[in-house]
Amino acid sequence: MTDLVVPQGVAEVAPARMSPRDLAAEAVAGIFARPGRTVLTVLGTVLGIGALVATLGVANTAGNQIVGRFDELAATSVVVTNEQGFFGGGGDVRASIPIDAETRLLRLNGVSAAGSLGPVDVGGALVRSVPIPDPLAQTEFQISVYGGSPGLLEAVRGELGTGRWFDWGHTERADRVAILGTGAAQRLNVTRVDQQPVVFVGDDAFVVIGILDEVRRQPELLNAVLIPEGTAREMYGYQSASTVQIDVEIGAASLIAEQAPIALSPDEPTLLRVQKPPEPEDLRRDVESDVNALFLVLGGVSLLVGAIGIANVTLVSVLERVGEIGLRRALGAARRHIAGQFLMESTAMGLVGGIIGASLGVLVVVAISAARTWTPVLDPAVPLLAPLIGALTGLVAGLYPALRAAALEPVEALRAG
Repeated sequence: MTDLVVPQGVAEVAPARMSPRDLAAEAVAGIFARPGRTVLTVLGTVLGIGALVATLGVANTAGNQIVGRFDELAATSVVVTNEQGFFGGGGDVRASIPIDAETRLLRLNGVSAAGSLGPVDVGGALVRSVPIPDPLAQTEFQISVYGGSPGLLEAVRGELGTGRWFDWGHTERADRVAILGTGAAQRLNVTRVDQQPVVFVGDDAFVVIGILDEVRRQPELLNAVLIPEGTAREMYGYQSASTVQIDVEIGAASLIAEQAPIALSPDEPTLLRVQKPPEPEDLRRDVESDVNALFLVLGGVSLLVGAIGIANVTLVSVLERVGEIGLRRALGAARRHIAGQFLMESTAMGLVGGIIGASLGVLVVVAISAARTWTPVLDPAVPLLAPLIGALTGLVAGLYPALRAAALEPVEALRAG
């Protein structure tokens, strides 16, 4: 093989070379040549990345907070009913729920409070607070009457606005005392109990000893009249409670749900039906999934807008710098150098937008948590990966403008510039 001979008078052209350092310097110079436009371009990526980070952070924080509140109330609630149904349904005459249900359940480890409850059949009698009905005004009302056990108030997380709750003595003596829900008290115009007001269920008189102000479980009690179970048995033939409300310690709900039917009805535990809360982990996943699905769409739209902004500004920059591109090509710059410069500019803008957006997103999560007195929860990988997502967005957005710039011929570019 013979060596290639270069004719005299023709200089050998060395291949064009451009170090990464030179390429980075050119990209930085191109970015800062128009700082105002660069800032506005980066702003789109900042909003997109910030929205994504804030979305994930708020979703995790809200899910944790919801599960925390769930643990405080719903996760500690177990409800046992007889086969006739839930609250408000008729009780089973076979007394599936025993009289001493409350005592039996309190023996179980993990039970904080328990109370039984059931509707009382008063034969359609109306309730009033005056001895003689006034024919010219409505003084009688159709108000539900329930029999309850002494532990019911604590089990339903109730609070008395005034007065007291009935105790075991009232139940054993079958005292004619009553507790009014706040709604029933308003209808009967009973606001205080210090003068021992009396309400009438038909012709039967009951001394009001307390008025409910709030119940966090079984809200139907707020519009009802409650009497001791012993009184209901003696006066109205009350057979059995239809519902047992159990307040358990956190984490004990599943165990108590299995043990309660056996404790209440050892012979026929299948006659009782149990409502137990879902597992907190499942609820957390459901909440986070729903919130993420909603807000990730919004964050994705913002990020898409930012990508379009970068692509648009990079393309405009290519059109404005056609003369510069032609001059560099004429001086020996290869197509890959031109494409690399514009790709680096768009990637750098995306990276900067990702860093700023991730920082703002974390601040938004912390601010929302502080305003709501929540504990902020954020996956550490999210703010670390956000700048990379921003850089990738900038890279993809600048791909077409970079290829278009690289495709320009030197002569045409010089003529156009």
